[in-house]
Order: sequence, then structure tokens, then C-alpha cells
Amino acid sequence: DTGRVLYGYNTNEKKLIASTTKIMTALIAIEKGNLEDVIEITDIIYKAYGSAIYIEVGEKLTLKDLIYGLMLRSGNDASLSIAEYISGSKEEFVYLMNEYANNLGLKNTMFYNPHGLEEDDGNANKSSAYDMAKLTKYAMENSVFREIFKTKKYTVKTNYKTYSWTNKNKILG
Repeated sequence: DTGRVLYGYNTNEKKLIASTTKIMTALIAIEKGNLEDVIEITDIIYKAYGSAIYIEVGEKLTLKDLIYGLMLRSGNDASLSIAEYISGSKEEFVYLMNEYANNLGLKNTMFYNPHGLEEDDGNANKSSAYDMAKLTKYAMENSVFREIFKTKKYTVKTNYKTYSWTNKNKILG
């Protein structure tokens, strides 16, 4: 509750953060977007690889639904759609992510994308255990983030199909 570190080992060592990146993506989406806005999926999803929620171009979901797909299923396609909705492009969203990191005092954190996978040029999101703990504490203070984060199952109906997502977070099982 206090944020006080009780024990640490190499807490400021920079490491690849992979899908924990999505904590920042979700947080920005919640704070900057309108959760009820309907987003039409564009061809930006073709740039996604790795884990996905398998949305399709032309499909319509609310921002809230995309955040659930992002957090419960680690949807890289959702992360790119969120970034495009919030900032107009992946690059502008990454700028916002790094601005947030700076404002939160995350000194060992650098983002290159909203999903956490390595970029084609070899750049990858990095952070430290201390910074990720600080980010997660801040995110958990947001009631919307907390509600999404703890959800075990979520169902959404789009203009194309119905999805039923279960949370990949094994701690919740």
C-alpha cells in the first residue's frame, strides 16, 4: 500500500519486459481515451505478430473491449489498434508511453512499441523490476484498470462475431 520496497536484488537492472508493456498501454488508453468509443479496426493489425485476439479489419469494438482483449489475452493486435486510436499512430503512442514513463519517474524504462515484442531493427522495450513495480502500483490505483486486471472471463459481441476471453494470468486461476 505504501510503495515501500521491503527487499530488492538488482532492482534497477534493465531487462526486456515483453508483455508487461501492456500495463502502460492499458493505463494510457484508460486515462486518455473514452472507454465507450467504438473503434473500427484498420489494417494496422496486419503489423501484429505473436499473441492476438484475432480481430479483423472493419470489425467494430469499444475501446473498453480492446483493453479487455489486450489485458486478458495479451492481444498484440489490440495494442496496435489502441495506439492508433489514442495517438493516430504507433510512433506517436510510443512517444506518449515514454512521456508517461518519464512523468512517473521510471528512470530505467524505454518503450519502442505498445505490445512488448522486439522490433525488426532489434530495439525492444526495457525496464527494471523497480520501475515495473512502480508502474503497476500506479496502475492498480486506477479502479478501471484494477477491474479489467482482475477479470477472469469477458465476453464481447462485435459487428462480426462474439468473443469469449479468459484471462491468461495463472495467478487468477
